[in-house]
Amino acid sequence: MQKFIVTILLILAVNYANAQVKLLTLNELEKRVANGKDTTYVVNFWATWCGPCVEELPYFEKVNAENVGKPFKVILMSLDFKSKLKTDVIPFVAKHKIKSEVYVLNETDQQKFIDQVDKNWSGALPATLILSTDKKVRSFYEQAFTYEQLTKTISTAIKP
Repeated sequence: MQKFIVTILLILAVNYANAQVKLLTLNELEKRVANGKDTTYVVNFWATWCGPCVEELPYFEKVNAENVGKPFKVILMSLDFKSKLKTDVIPFVAKHKIKSEVYVLNETDQQKFIDQVDKNWSGALPATLILSTDKKVRSFYEQAFTYEQLTKTISTAIKP
């Protein structure tokens, strides 16, 4: 009976993560951000295989939780191969109980995507983009963050 319950819980967790993790192109991301004109977006580019990325994910989750109900969203954009969506990304999201929006990049030309995000981005991970249409903010950071650095960077970027 206990094995049955554990199996059901695992199926539910994977199905929850399946519903939460989707493929997304950069153009779709830009449309998603454009729809929230008064919202600040913190887009973190990461991968399941990137140690510093995995280490900082709880900080992004904490910032997202602290801003529930405000015009503020954290979007986690995985740069894992889209072929790894079901085998790596969805189980990772379920295991770590990630509540932020999670997408897997669905682009064929990685260099074009990198240049579109920021011309100075080397492509290294982790990287973060802070966007606010109404405040005319577009700030890019190619680095890992501590919680304190992340909160300070966000406040500095979006101050009027």
